Amino acid sequence: MGNIAILTDSTAYLPAGFCERHDVHVAPLSVIFGRESFREAVDITTEAFYERIEAGNLPTTSQPIIGETVELIDSLPAEVTDVIAITLSSGISGTYQSMIALNNMVDVNVHAFDSEISCMPQAFLVEEAVHMRDNGASAEEIMQHLEKTRERIRAYFVVDDLDHLQRGGRLSAAQALVGSFLQIKPVLHFQDRQIVPFEKIRTYKKAVRRIEEMMDQSIVGDGAGYCIGIIHANCPERQAEEIASMKQKFPQAQVTGGHFGPVIGTHLGPGAIGITWYHRER
Repeated sequence: MGNIAILTDSTAYLPAGFCERHDVHVAPLSVIFGRESFREAVDITTEAFYERIEAGNLPTTSQPIIGETVELIDSLPAEVTDVIAITLSSGISGTYQSMIALNNMVDVNVHAFDSEISCMPQAFLVEEAVHMRDNGASAEEIMQHLEKTRERIRAYFVVDDLDHLQRGGRLSAAQALVGSFLQIKPVLHFQDRQIVPFEKIRTYKKAVRRIEEMMDQSIVGDGAGYCIGIIHANCPERQAEEIASMKQKFPQAQVTGGHFGPVIGTHLGPGAIGITWYHRER
């Protein structure tokens, strides 16, 4: 690990094995069903979460418990002097501000980095930070590299059910009603740290096809040097189809799958698909 530790929150949805191999520490966010609070990937699995959703239970979400994060940092090896803390977008959670506040509570320097997004794009940034740290970069160099990498990441999402966006305040009730009636499936993205509609398109398949068109215009040649991520919300068949398509289209790209866990799944709902990509400049 050396003198720099990497910390992220649970909405990066990194595999546990990756975190163990690369000394990445995770501060979990929570979903709340009634009076019950569950830390994602700790107290509730993604599968159990979607079972509750499909049964009609409607959760809310909350950021990491600050006391638990302080304990996590205090438990790091004595040689750690700096923590790179990569969070989900500050526009949808107070986690980033909490990480900044940690500097008044712990004896190491916490460098909070707002991913301005979440899920696999956030995980891409964590992987870049790990690579930089393992190759001897300073905390300042890592932060500068993350800023440059963030600018290159593209990510778009399609939801299957507009009701989840409406309940989360992303669409008005009237927009959700009209959209459902007309089979409108908005292509979403993060803009100014918020989830907002990018384009409104009729039918789910056409919306996904629109994202594919944007990727085709963005990725040069066979995809060499690119990382592509396909993210799903309880629809693995759709994800598998999309991964197979991307591997055929961009044979030299690194194509991987991820998932929308409980916290982000609360906002997007079952059936959502996300497609993200960036060029890895190493």
